[in-house]
Amino acid sequence: MKKISLFSLLFALMIVLAACGSNDSDESKASGGNGDSDGKVYKVGIDTTYPPFEFQEGDDYKGIDVDLINAIAEDQGFEIELSPMDFSGIIPALQAGELDIAIAGMSITDDRKKVVNFSDPYFEAGLSLVVADGNSEITSLEDLKGKTVAVKKGTTGANFAEENKDKYGYDIVQVNDSTSMFQEVANGTSDALIEDYPVISYAIAQSDLKLQLVGDRLNGDNYGIAVLKGENDELLKKINDGLAALKESGKYDEILSTYLGEQ
Repeated sequence: MKKISLFSLLFALMIVLAACGSNDSDESKASGGNGDSDGKVYKVGIDTTYPPFEFQEGDDYKGIDVDLINAIAEDQGFEIELSPMDFSGIIPALQAGELDIAIAGMSITDDRKKVVNFSDPYFEAGLSLVVADGNSEITSLEDLKGKTVAVKKGTTGANFAEENKDKYGYDIVQVNDSTSMFQEVANGTSDALIEDYPVISYAIAQSDLKLQLVGDRLNGDNYGIAVLKGENDELLKKINDGLAALKESGKYDEILSTYLGEQ
């Protein structure tokens, strides 16, 4: 009888230990292996009208921001749900408690810092100078004296060109759309164009435009991931930790090159 009781006890103990091991394994999977999942699904505000950062193909959301926040969430072990909306409504939605996170090509500005806390910068945007593929004569604004610069009406590029034309001595040709501006330079009608860096980089990567970016960024504009000021400090730390991990592993560069080509 004692032998039978001892065997039964050992058998029962083995079952308990196996169950505990299985639970530990399941918990590790749920947390993504990094960070601790609290079971909450964080709602992320995006604007799908801003390629290459956010856009929609069929039922899928794609872009730098989409891939980046998904990779951060996976690395840090928390769950997210993407909520597309107009850009102007994203910060009000954070204030109303309808969103937990915002990633929408959002520039880090002093005014916005009054309402939200930003992550470490994840992208340096700004304007770029663009010339025809193979042009080695123009590498900076200083090389534009006597040249013609194409810009799209009503853009920050057009404003920048107007503000600096006397300083650098170039003429301006204004066009109504991006396609006409690209053709101006590719066909040799204009010598250069000025356009938002991420927009032109994406266009060049996706299409055979016969154009190339030259020189340094003409101005600076950093994008950040936002949470409501005074809220979600722990979540913001996870976002920063995840962003740093992606940069260290090379995943960050991989995401950018998918949409912008080799940097």
